Amino acid sequence: MTKVLRLEAIGRRFGDRQVLRDVTFDVAAGRMTGFVGANGAGKTTTMRIILGVLAPDAGTVTWQDAPLTREDRRRFGYMPEERGLYPKMTVRDQLVYLGRLHGLSISAVRRNADELLDWLSLGARADDPLEQLSLGNQQRAQIAAALVHDPDVLVLDEPFSGLDPLAVDTVVAVLRERTAHGVPVLFSSHQLDVVERLCDDLVIIADGTIRAAGSRDGLREAHALPRYSLRVEGDAGWLRDQPGVSIVDLDGPRAVFDLATGADDQEVLRAALSRGAVRSFGPVTPSLAEIFREVTR
Repeated sequence: MTKVLRLEAIGRRFGDRQVLRDVTFDVAAGRMTGFVGANGAGKTTTMRIILGVLAPDAGTVTWQDAPLTREDRRRFGYMPEERGLYPKMTVRDQLVYLGRLHGLSISAVRRNADELLDWLSLGARADDPLEQLSLGNQQRAQIAAALVHDPDVLVLDEPFSGLDPLAVDTVVAVLRERTAHGVPVLFSSHQLDVVERLCDDLVIIADGTIRAAGSRDGLREAHALPRYSLRVEGDAGWLRDQPGVSIVDLDGPRAVFDLATGADDQEVLRAALSRGAVRSFGPVTPSLAEIFREVTR
């Protein structure tokens, strides 16, 4: 049985407004799938449909090749964009309470809660009311709440919002531990640099439709331009006269350029070597931000 969360042709309308159209993608076992889009693109609506908070007007959501059931969803971990923990309740008590709601024994949930609090550097604040924690630590507590019942699938809406870089690394280490055990993780974020660093797979949504989906490296390759970077010893201005070369950026010894169809990158490299030392040369890989702009414009 395949441990894949699959969305197939999901549609959803609010009144006269169609907010999701034919949304189709997979979240595979043991992989982190980044879900990106502008505000209002449909990310949160999609996640709420996965969790059963909203019903789709069309399409299906399946887990392990079967329609999702209420019992399946009890085994999901969800972190909503609108945080929902109790401000006056201690952090540990909240985790124990939520784990019990998911059916864990008191001993299992206490063990899970203490492990998570230690992993997320919250052990010293476990008996403090949530409202006494900084916003970043409240965010860590919310992540712990999504994980405390050992979920089979994780769906996280903006999990890194408000976290400093060290806290992001801490949370990522916890999530990677889950994917190492085969848990599929779907997370949304507006921080494209974080998504680019973390995701194995990527889904880009705009205006309620999926504009691109696939592995991070596969999408980079699919959207790559015939663009190269070169750094030489001396000035690279001679590139302006090289056949088939269109300069994108030139700054002394450093240049970024495009090659016309049929032009040979090795010919450019040979021309550079004939003029002196070459410090670096190679194709330019598009960033996630560049791919995002290309497919959503």
